[in-house]
Amino acid sequence: MTAVGSEPDLADRLLGGWLGRIAGNMLGKPVEQGEVWTRERIDRYLRRASALPLTDYLPEPADERDGSALRPEWRQCVRGRIHGSCRDDDVDYAILGLHLLETHGFGFSTEQVGDLWLLRLPYLQTFTAERAAYRNLAGGLKPPLTATHENPFQEWIGALIRADVYGWTCPGDPRRAAGLARRDAVLSHTGNGVYGAQWAAALIAAAFTAPTVRHAVDTALGVIPASSRLARTVRRVVSLHEARLSWEETLATVSGETAGLGWIHTVPNAAVLTAGLLYGDGDFTRTLALTVRGGLDTDSNGATAGSVAGVFTGARAIPAQWTEPLEDMVRSAVFGFDGVRISELAERTLRLAEVKAEG
Repeated sequence: MTAVGSEPDLADRLLGGWLGRIAGNMLGKPVEQGEVWTRERIDRYLRRASALPLTDYLPEPADERDGSALRPEWRQCVRGRIHGSCRDDDVDYAILGLHLLETHGFGFSTEQVGDLWLLRLPYLQTFTAERAAYRNLAGGLKPPLTATHENPFQEWIGALIRADVYGWTCPGDPRRAAGLARRDAVLSHTGNGVYGAQWAAALIAAAFTAPTVRHAVDTALGVIPASSRLARTVRRVVSLHEARLSWEETLATVSGETAGLGWIHTVPNAAVLTAGLLYGDGDFTRTLALTVRGGLDTDSNGATAGSVAGVFTGARAIPAQWTEPLEDMVRSAVFGFDGVRISELAERTLRLAEVKAEG
């Protein structure tokens, strides 16, 4: 499926990426707890609220028990209550990555990523691998030890959620985007955790020029080791989709094959994300809805799916129910950025993308 009307230009695609990331994050945030909010429970919630098929932000809970299980921020993230975006690390890291490139340029070092964390990001707004790396930085360790010392989360999803800005600023150049994402990721991650960041950055960069989502997924696979568990799992989703299994059947199959990794690990979340993109087939609303209904780390997966879908469609083609409640405003824990306008972030990203194209 392609957007109706003229082909979106770079500025519109970049704004679409930012809007998609924030909207997808907001959609998934209330049910972000994979061991509680399974695919089945998310769909039961939606049925009780007469919200299937899902075409908008989550409705308010129709059942008191559901309400008590939602993330405490849910009242700022459900339809009818949204006034600008909630603060969330999935958006904070996109902002921090933008600031990194503006401050140090595309030749930034991994050490400079860490320095910027210490300067701009509050410790208590970091989680899992990022918190371990932050603690290691504060203790005087340097990369790559920051990723490996007392860090059991090295292959979790944190580095993947930091990758968008590298894709946005390298439109149509997935290998260069993956290289930048790797330089950032090794501060806190190893193995599939790093591959996840490379893959996501390449996927987003490819979305600017790929004719279909499937082409972008295939291109992104080319930047990570073919023998890695991440690559094998993404290829598995692609093959099940190609075999015309239903979305539900595909996720059930891959869930069984990745059982035991946990709901924040990169690999099972990449499977949910890939399925959402392929079965969403370029439709912005369907892509977000399927990805979040897939469960696991719902706000992170929704954010990345929204970024890819937003780049494909461009901002003008994103349905208004996703963008209007955001009121062009972001709440952020990144020092100096709270209340920044989404349109300003997109304009600053465009300037970086243009610089990169000239370099």
